[in-house]
Amino acid sequence: MDKSTAAHDDNGNLCLGPRVIPPPKSISEQARKFLATPNPLMASEDPPAHEKEAWRKRIARFNAMMEPMADQMLQSAPAEVETKIIAGVTVHVGTPHQMPERNRGRARIDLHGGGMVLLAGKFAMAGAAMAAVRTGCVVYSVDYRVPPDHPFPAALDDTVAVYRELLNTYRPGDIVISGASGGGNLAAAAALKIRDLGIPLPAGLVLLTPEVDLTESGDTFETNRHIDVVLKNGLPEMIKLYADGHDLNDPYLSPLFGDFTKGYPPTFIQTGTRDIFLSNSVRMHRALLRAGIEVELHVWEAMPHGGFGGTTPEDAEVQAEIGRFMAKHWGTA
Repeated sequence: MDKSTAAHDDNGNLCLGPRVIPPPKSISEQARKFLATPNPLMASEDPPAHEKEAWRKRIARFNAMMEPMADQMLQSAPAEVETKIIAGVTVHVGTPHQMPERNRGRARIDLHGGGMVLLAGKFAMAGAAMAAVRTGCVVYSVDYRVPPDHPFPAALDDTVAVYRELLNTYRPGDIVISGASGGGNLAAAAALKIRDLGIPLPAGLVLLTPEVDLTESGDTFETNRHIDVVLKNGLPEMIKLYADGHDLNDPYLSPLFGDFTKGYPPTFIQTGTRDIFLSNSVRMHRALLRAGIEVELHVWEAMPHGGFGGTTPEDAEVQAEIGRFMAKHWGTA
């Protein structure tokens, strides 16, 4: 399907050539409105991976475009955010104004999305505030290094370094690592590397519509192309930029291909039927089940990549399920 043939009509229907796909009546009115509204954020074409200066400009433009949203998140979230250097890595530490007594001494390491390339800085800071409020605990949002100046394995090394350092403050069973999209890749890969280094595993992983297969070989990279109104296509140039010539089948790059029989944390996976990364989640779920790992797969009706914008009943349900999973596994590792 050529990009030029995908568009919304005046009624909010998605038109793929002659095919008309309306927002389904099976979801909330707010979610239907989200699906009916064109999303301009990912409209810019990615430059070729070898054009490093073009990528620096692309990243700067995108991050600047997201700053007003990040500022709004920071202003609205009842949480304090302090930026620290932990193990040589910039980390934004979010603390909710109200924290349940049971969550004191518990922590969430959160890894922002953006294909391992975008959304560093202010958006990662805002993520600390929002996650702290939603989870009710201290959140460490890792502002990991990104390409083109810091390709793989810089972000993965930063994540593992922060986790290792936090073990001086928290028990491993009191830490959950979470990540969305590209951050889900890093969370899943970090668990593999933590295990391989002989470091105690965290209590659990939360993988939100994760990009766990950088070969992008799954079925929904084709079947959900353009149907996902948030992320309409795969990320081939962004992946090349991040991988920097390394084999995409390396489990530290594509954690879907890891050996989970050697041990892995209990894992929560979230996706939606319109998510272009749906296949990633389905395949990761099956791989963990085959290895005997405790895993939950949650698939939301008509949900695209990253949810319905954060303000719908469906988004609230996602957050409630995450909270339930974390409460179940904290203190059990």
